[in-house]
Amino acid sequence: MVLIPRRNGAAIGPVGGILFDKDGTLVDYAATWGPINRTAALIAAGGSDDEAARLLRLVGGDPATGHAIADTLLAAGTTPELAAAWAEAGSPIDGEVLTERLDHLFRSSVGAAVPVTDLARLFARLKRRGVRLGIASSDNAAAVAATAERFGLGDHVDFLAGYDSGHGSKPSAGILAAFCAATGVPPAAAVVVGDNLHDIEMGRRGGAGLTVGVLTGTGTPESLGAVADIVLDSIEDLEALLFGDAG
Repeated sequence: MVLIPRRNGAAIGPVGGILFDKDGTLVDYAATWGPINRTAALIAAGGSDDEAARLLRLVGGDPATGHAIADTLLAAGTTPELAAAWAEAGSPIDGEVLTERLDHLFRSSVGAAVPVTDLARLFARLKRRGVRLGIASSDNAAAVAATAERFGLGDHVDFLAGYDSGHGSKPSAGILAAFCAATGVPPAAAVVVGDNLHDIEMGRRGGAGLTVGVLTGTGTPESLGAVADIVLDSIEDLEALLFGDAG
């Protein structure tokens, strides 16, 4: 039996399931989301470059690169939250319409996603270990499903959820609870892996056995280290952490 390790060294139970965040965890955030974020702001700005730069700064983005500061709205918010903030800040597009346009952008940008590692091989190895797998994102459910399909994860994933799947949005515990209900994995046997505080807080609120931060997204060693049980460079190190080997 493989036991979940905690930062203090205590083992608390067997690894039954792993719930992954998508962007910044499975998908390399810096390599993927800079151009997408800049396009999103340009849509919200009605095509004005100067206004797009202002709107990006407002939600925690760098206008030059599109990169997001850790735990800002751009890094961790849902599409409706982002659209509402931009509408309130002066976007000429109504918040509801803007949400639809941004969701369409995010779904159509799946082809540009850069994976952190060979996701299909990683997920296949985890499934052979008997681990139930899920993906939970602040993106829309259609984009989550398209990402899983693009990277060949369909046969390995037991649960997919976006902000619009009916389980609430991060950092509430609803998505983790839904994952556990769908897979039969007790929360204490679940590992939550993510790149920002919303992911870690979801795991904490839901009673996850272990919360793991990764540095392939917007989080930093300092921001994640203060709240996650363990911080890894990337999900490539996850098997060694949980099982003592790399599969």
